[in-house]
Amino acid sequence: MSVLTEIRRARPGDRARRRVVAPWALVSAAMFAVAWGGNEFTPLLVMYRLDHGYSPVVVDSFLFAYVFGIVPALLIGGPLSDRLGRRPVMLPAPFIAAAGSLVLATGADSSALLIGGRILSGVGLGIGMAVGGSWLKELSASPWDPRAGAGSGARRAAMSLTAGFALGAGAAGVLAQWAPWPSALAYLVHISIAVVSGVALLAAPETRPAVPADQRVPLREDLRIPAAGHRRFRYVIAPVAPWVFGSASCAYAVMPALMAPHSGGRPVAFSALLCVVALAAGFSIQALGRRIDTPRSARAVVVALAILVVGMAVGAVAADRLTVPLALAAAAVLGGGYGMALVSGLLEIQRIARPDDLAGLTAVFYSLTYIGFAVPAAMALCVQAWPTVFSYPMLFAIGAVVAVASLVLVVLRSGVDTESGDSESTPLRRSRIYPAG
Repeated sequence: MSVLTEIRRARPGDRARRRVVAPWALVSAAMFAVAWGGNEFTPLLVMYRLDHGYSPVVVDSFLFAYVFGIVPALLIGGPLSDRLGRRPVMLPAPFIAAAGSLVLATGADSSALLIGGRILSGVGLGIGMAVGGSWLKELSASPWDPRAGAGSGARRAAMSLTAGFALGAGAAGVLAQWAPWPSALAYLVHISIAVVSGVALLAAPETRPAVPADQRVPLREDLRIPAAGHRRFRYVIAPVAPWVFGSASCAYAVMPALMAPHSGGRPVAFSALLCVVALAAGFSIQALGRRIDTPRSARAVVVALAILVVGMAVGAVAADRLTVPLALAAAAVLGGGYGMALVSGLLEIQRIARPDDLAGLTAVFYSLTYIGFAVPAAMALCVQAWPTVFSYPMLFAIGAVVAVASLVLVVLRSGVDTESGDSESTPLRRSRIYPAG
């Protein structure tokens, strides 16, 4: 019997041990790449406004545009991978993200190309979050990784995405500020990372075989999420969800634009710094958030909204004073609110979701969170259309009032049941927590 035959007949765990690179690391690298592509654009908003003449409303609309790619990919990608397998749905993601960067690199002076590139970036990121996270979790268990702990998949997914979001923004800001070809070089770097990770992903093994065609239910049935009508979803989770990226986008889209004339002549680099500060604060607070959370109340959501009230208030002061320390403080508090809102929302979801719709309800939650990316464009539109009525300090103050209203709603309605079934208690299930940007 040949050595090749022995290898082919070996068990999956045996093959995994022979690999130079662990299978989960291949998926992790692809998730890192799509996350890099999703957030590399953010610190460059200042550059597009100052160097390419786009108005604040148009620039902030570019930021929001990728929601039109990420939301459909989130909602459809997971169910599709359940039907067809993880590999065929996830394999195109890094290359779609690379295509998005290619369009962005060539379209600095075309709003249509920038919007198209952002949508492609969103599609790649949405697939990476919905499908890559599931694939990575399955590869972080026996037989592919027998030594992995129970929460290894979730932690690896979180770290992969967070590292991509933070390093993508930081590298893009540094390159656009000090390197040649400021409108293109950052995207070319990402294309290289995405293509390499995409090629490497070809070696990752399938963990969920395709469902035979004659056994598949209509896709529309897979897309139905009954738990989205749960009272606790409507009154506790939905009020906090848009704040996830509403607060984050204020930290690394609105604040950098206001601070551009006050950043020591390095507006793009300072924008990247604010982005990294916000994401670092958001990631750091998640461990604390899991300790604050309790199945007996909506305490974690209440704490998240309280942080957001403070963050919007600090943002109002920072928008009025326009000093570097206040801008950094606002980014840190708003980033902390982002992280706490994200983790508390997901922990609530894992209680009310049934095992067969946890992934779908998580995708619905993420879709609501990305509505928050409309906040910078809405603020810019108000200031541009009614400059005698609105100012950024006032809009941040209004945001604080809205956060207070959300907080009051959650406090008043947090007594609604946390259960999705008939039992008096539902065991706390782990969900995949993805700090995203």
